[in-house]
Amino acid sequence: MDLIGLRVFCEIVDSGSLTAAAHRLGMGAPMISKHLARLERSLAARLLNRTSRSMSLTEAGRLFHEQAMQALEILDTGVAAVGQVTGSPRGELKISAPVWIATPRFAALIADYQRRCPGVRLDVHLENRMVDLVAEGFDLALRMKNDASQSLISRQLCDVQFYCVATPEFLARSAAKSQAGAAHLPAMIMPNQMQFGRPKMPAEGMLLAPDQPVAMRSNDTTLSYHAVMAGIGAAFLPGWLVADDLASGRLLHCGDVDKTYQGRVFAVYPSRRHQALKLRSFIDFLVENMDRLESPRVG
Repeated sequence: MDLIGLRVFCEIVDSGSLTAAAHRLGMGAPMISKHLARLERSLAARLLNRTSRSMSLTEAGRLFHEQAMQALEILDTGVAAVGQVTGSPRGELKISAPVWIATPRFAALIADYQRRCPGVRLDVHLENRMVDLVAEGFDLALRMKNDASQSLISRQLCDVQFYCVATPEFLARSAAKSQAGAAHLPAMIMPNQMQFGRPKMPAEGMLLAPDQPVAMRSNDTTLSYHAVMAGIGAAFLPGWLVADDLASGRLLHCGDVDKTYQGRVFAVYPSRRHQALKLRSFIDFLVENMDRLESPRVG
């Protein structure tokens, strides 16, 4: 029996559609349909009831899916066991991460990983939205939210501190305006999703006054950083991104020292009985090394 056909069928059932299975397996939708049709011919049975709007397992499909999953798990166990003895991590690892993680420190970290595991090619997608790991074919997401569920596993990696920062020149201008009675709080560069009194990640706990002037909104942390450096306003930014600027004096910590937010980074990945060596090696590496990205607390 066609092994690829077995995997295609199980992936269709797991992901809920032929299109999602094609995306996760890196195949075209016509090829997915071809493998399914070949498998059904070899079994002389229809496995799926399909319409333009829905898909469901037939009775034969339900019974076969249970056995096919067991067969694939046994095979994967054998492959993994051999890989532990003779193999090394290899293949493409598709990762979702927040935009603010794009820092020189994190780039150096993944460079160290690829020197350790040269057979693994990282495909990193940076965006400030919660991707659907299963439907969109991601192996792993780095998130500031413990998203463990029946279908996902969450593993704590490290803490990260966010600081309210601005340039010395901007703070000097803000202080001069305050003395003149024109303003009493520095203008903020805020995430699009943050509202006064109702903050959301990554600004949870960063309560601001209702009369806080807003200089700009952006959903891109990198743009916010450059806007701060250009003197547009102040912003809450991760220590990974601003530690060197704070140390050199290019940026200063605004307001009270305790006006910070400490978040926690998690590795979130689909719950599978047998974890690919490439994924396990990367998560273990992050657990061992992510703490070195943590910046000293700013006084």
